[in-house]
This record gives sequence, structure tokens and C-alpha cells, in this order.
Amino acid sequence: MTIDAFSTATESAAALRRKDVSSRELLDLYLGRIEEHNPRLNAVITLDVERARAEAAHADALAARGEWLGPLHGLPMTVKDSFETAGLRTTCGDPSLAGHIPATDALAVARLRAAGAIIFGKTNTPIQTLDHQTYNALFGTTNNPWDLSRVPGGSSGGSATAMAAGLGPLELGSDIGGSIRVPAHCCGVFGHKPSWGIVPERGHIPGAPASLHRRDVNVNGPIARSAADLELALDIIAGPDELETVGWRLDLPAPRARDLAAFRVAAWLDDPFCPSEKAMLTLFESAVSQLTAAGAHIDTDARPPFSFEEAFAVYTPLLGGALSPYTRDATTHAAWIAADEARQRMRRQWASFFERYDVLIAPSMFATAFPHAQDGFSGTRTLPVDGVERPYRQLLCWPSLAGAALLPATTMPAGLTAAGLPAGWQIIGPYLEDRTTLAFAAAASEVLGGFRRPPGY
Repeated sequence: MTIDAFSTATESAAALRRKDVSSRELLDLYLGRIEEHNPRLNAVITLDVERARAEAAHADALAARGEWLGPLHGLPMTVKDSFETAGLRTTCGDPSLAGHIPATDALAVARLRAAGAIIFGKTNTPIQTLDHQTYNALFGTTNNPWDLSRVPGGSSGGSATAMAAGLGPLELGSDIGGSIRVPAHCCGVFGHKPSWGIVPERGHIPGAPASLHRRDVNVNGPIARSAADLELALDIIAGPDELETVGWRLDLPAPRARDLAAFRVAAWLDDPFCPSEKAMLTLFESAVSQLTAAGAHIDTDARPPFSFEEAFAVYTPLLGGALSPYTRDATTHAAWIAADEARQRMRRQWASFFERYDVLIAPSMFATAFPHAQDGFSGTRTLPVDGVERPYRQLLCWPSLAGAALLPATTMPAGLTAAGLPAGWQIIGPYLEDRTTLAFAAAASEVLGGFRRPPGY
């Protein structure tokens, strides 16, 4: 098959293994795309061309001898600028880190390299990953390839933009408040928030550079153009940290189903606590109808045994505690223990719910990509949706459902609204059953069409 800039990572890796394309050819393809499209997108903010070309030449030489580094042998890719990369500037959008060049890779990056990936650049993120749009004083604003006047989401906005515009085949992002799911939704690509704890956080900023602290709620996960690519990457980056490998192994269970009709699906598409934008809700309801016509069994009335408001109330102090070292908001250990107790009770309620259902589909955020909104403090901003000014803080609401309970959630494109903007719902599943949400995303994509290339790219 012909490999182009929008081939999936799985397709490109297979083509490299067949020697249908060389690593150097793929690298030059993406560097050319970045030269052409990145000036108006501002997704890729740091390049490592000389080293990448040397690594691509080495990968090609090994392939010529029939030697293979791993499943990503010779695959060029970029990673979010919140991940430390050895010998390559890592700033997390923070001017105080403008000259930070780590000595070692973040563990997830090291695992990608060990699998044969060539890290040739870094993608933009808001300062310290603390926004649902992507801009900072160091590198400026990242634009959505579907509409340059709109945000790509955040904080992995550069990552999702790069995937949507064909600037690479695979990306590594992170998510504490929707930072993988929201950009994937805004840009019409796929993203996976893993179950908390299965992908080591070491080397991610925040925390501080070289920090060993494991943050509550936060996860590292892939962004791509297919569900298969998400699983390919997850299998590489997931697994215990080196101090745990003496006694721990990660063995994620097989998906509960693969055929669309075999899944027991719940749909929570709207809620008075955080109403969905009408155009997006119309699209989601149409997508449910398409899946039902294709044989899916979807219960639109099913809910876990707690309200949305209760779930958000559990999430808020946990997020505050996780962010407190970086936002300078004080929290006590006693307060965190109380919040964690509420979380553990809610996790048991989720587990009971998932005895009757395999997955729950829900919005990734309450609206489609919104126009750039950088004025003022994010805590006081509002967003106009359906003629109503909505608190900016509500962007956290839908992501909180999976985040508070540490659950896996896969965002996939559900289609385009009447205005031509992509919208993606998140597929939430039982803890450690990441393969089930990924399998449903793959099955549903066969019906709904999966990734669509933005006009002009």
C-alpha cells in the first residue's frame, strides 16, 4: 500500500518492516509537512533534525541487515513538550524552563525509543499544562487545523493538532483534566486516557524536572489517528516502573467484546449539571442511531448510582490536591484523605455499574472547539454556548467522570457538526479494562468513519 502523511502508525510501522518505505523517507515526509503547514498551526515548537536523521539512517541500516529494534522500528514521531527528552529542550511552555535540556528521557519516552521510535520534535502545551487551550509566552498560540480561529484544546493541543494535520504518525500526551480527551475531541482524532497508574509518570512536567513524584489523577497516554494505534502505543508505554518490576507485572485483560453488537453500551450524552452544546448533542444522537442501526445495544437512560454533581464534587478536591504544588493552592493531607475516601466509594459504584454495562459513552467536553479566549484569568472566563455564557471551569466537568475514579477513557471522532467542526465522545470503561474501551472505539469507528482529514491538509 502507499504510505502518505495520514497513514496510521500501525500502517507505517508495517510498511517499514516490509521495507516498502525507509525511516529516512518517512522523516523527510513529516519534516516537509511541518515546513509547509506548521507556520499557521504552531503545533511543533522544537525540532531535533540532525539527530533524527542519524537515527533514521541507523534504523534503515539495521533493517537492511534484518535487525529490528521493536514494533516502532524507525518510526518518526513527536511528543508533548511536557515530557523530558534527553538532549532536547523541554519547557512545558514555562519561561523559567526556556533553557532546560534534560539529561534523561521521561520513562514513557524511553520506552518509545526502546521500541524503535525516533523522537524528532516536541509539540506545544500551555504553561505547566494548566489550560484547555494551548498557548504560552515562549511559543505563542497553537491553532485548530479545522478552523485557525479556534482552539485545538489543551493541554495536549499541539499533539492533537499535529495528528489532525498529518505532521506525524503518533503522539504522546498527558491528561489530568481532559488534556488528552479534549484536544482529541476538538481536532477530530483519537486519544486514550489510560487507567491511572499503568503508565509511569517519571519525567513528566509538572512535577518539577527530574521529579520522581507520582501525581494523583494524572496519566500519560497516546494520541493518534486510529484506535489500533492507541493500543499499539499503550502496549509499549504501559508497565510497572523499574522499582516495581521485582514483583509486579501488568497484564491487562482482553476486551470484553470486539463485535459492535456484543457490547453492552450506556450513553450519557447530556445532563442539566453540564448541558451539551445543541449542535454537538444532535451529532451524538445521530451517531447513536447509526450504531444502533448497525446492531449496537445502547441504553440512553442508564446511569451510575450517583449524580453528575456528586461526581464532580469528588473530583474537584482531588484535582486541587494534585495541582497544589504548582498552583500554590494549599491543601491538607487530611482533606486529601477525605476526598480519597469519597473517591474509593465512588469507584465501587462504578464497578457495580460495569457489571451490567461494558462501556459508557459521554461527551469529552460540553461544546465543540471554541474561539481563542486568552483574556483574563481562566478561573473567571466564560464561554458563549447556545446563547448562554458558561463558566470556563465547566470544561472540566465531563472529563471528571473518568478522572475522579481513575478509569480508562478513549476519545474517538463521532463525526462533524452541521458547522463542520469535529466532535468526539469519550468511551469510559472499567478500571484496568483499557482494551475494552479501545475495542469499542475500533468497532464504532467502522460505522462512524473514524478520522477525517481537515480541508486543506
